[in-house]
Amino acid sequence: MQVKGLGGCFSSTELFPDTGYAGRRNVYQAAKGRVYVVGQYDARVIDSQNCRTNLSEFRSLDRDVIFVGSFDQDEAKRWRYFPAAQRPELPFEKR
Repeated sequence: MQVKGLGGCFSSTELFPDTGYAGRRNVYQAAKGRVYVVGQYDARVIDSQNCRTNLSEFRSLDRDVIFVGSFDQDEAKRWRYFPAAQRPELPFEKR
């Protein structure tokens, strides 16, 4: 995922390490220009002010966020982005 920040900074982060088919990433808009990219087992916080990406614990994430879409496999098993208008938020399976 690539982010161009408000001040012109640029950052990219790998979203799909080998997770044993638990690869969907939900994307949320949070306060102060932050973007959350949340997977089954991890969460990344991207700060659009300074283009920094940090791995974060789930309990430290704000709960007041807006779901904007998800990266997931389509019917042909290809990775793509599904905007929220096209597909609603899907919960992660509990294991």
